[in-house]
Amino acid sequence: MTFKYSNVYLNEVSTIAGPYESKGPFGRYYDKVYNDFYCGTKTWEQAECRMLVDSVDMVLYKTNKLRNDIDLHISGDLLNQIVSTNYASASIGIPLIGIYSACSTSVLGLIIGSNMVDKDEIRNCLISTSSHTNGAEKQFRQPVEYGGPKRKTSTFTTTGAASFLISTKPSQIKVESATIGRVIDLGITDSMNMGAVMAPSAASTIYDHLTSLKREPNYYDLILTGDLGIYGKRILVDYMKSEYNMELDNYDDTACMIYDLNHQPVFAGGSGPACMPLVFNSYVYKKMLEGKITRVLLVATGALLSPAMVNQKLSIPSISHAISLEVTDDIL
Repeated sequence: MTFKYSNVYLNEVSTIAGPYESKGPFGRYYDKVYNDFYCGTKTWEQAECRMLVDSVDMVLYKTNKLRNDIDLHISGDLLNQIVSTNYASASIGIPLIGIYSACSTSVLGLIIGSNMVDKDEIRNCLISTSSHTNGAEKQFRQPVEYGGPKRKTSTFTTTGAASFLISTKPSQIKVESATIGRVIDLGITDSMNMGAVMAPSAASTIYDHLTSLKREPNYYDLILTGDLGIYGKRILVDYMKSEYNMELDNYDDTACMIYDLNHQPVFAGGSGPACMPLVFNSYVYKKMLEGKITRVLLVATGALLSPAMVNQKLSIPSISHAISLEVTDDIL
């Protein structure tokens, strides 16, 4: 399902990053960084809540807005019952829609918010997401204290939070269109290879988006997925050729960008709901404001991993959502 928008603009973004992210290629672009995984709190889950609140406050600070100026907050995270979002929201105090779409949560939130803004149901909408490497490992695999070995296809969950402010107020970047993805399950059961799980759903969403709008991949200066990692990125490129006869020359994956893969011990790259927005909201957003990149398709990828179902030897489904952002004509 694809939507076109006529009155939705991206007004501001924020990025809060953890210790590994701050040492990656985009460390200097983040609004705020923490040098320890606890972020001054007692637990990893509380640390994630703090980063999420920080990301909201940073957007409000940048736009000179108060929390009462925001009509709606849409947010989600990886933890059970989206507890990071819920606990953070209790202190933020803005009306909340809590969502879960694994690592595709940020773009799903942008789509929901854009649909409401475009119909003039709300004017100012805040979209947020967060993740924490140790909190995610404890929930989905094993506590990090166990020191369990990882395969080279594994990814490293990003520690961070990010927020977007969209509204009807014209800005340099407009939200142009979006596509809601389908759940795809090709029978993959390896929870240590999320790139392989998610690549087919990313391909399906990219194909649906382009064909429904009668576009070629080169319509976009950059097609950006998150978070397939080294191996999932290769699978996606090959899958687009074999299944859809499409070449992705103007393509990259945020999981391969957020860390220094040659010097940081992050296996196949990054992952987590914060992975894509940390890359886009820092480096890519800046390039769009400078007019160096004018059309970007964000394709957030989510592995719908359930430890209970994996323990029952079932496969892992995935879903990907896409949103198109374009620089407005007045700065081209």
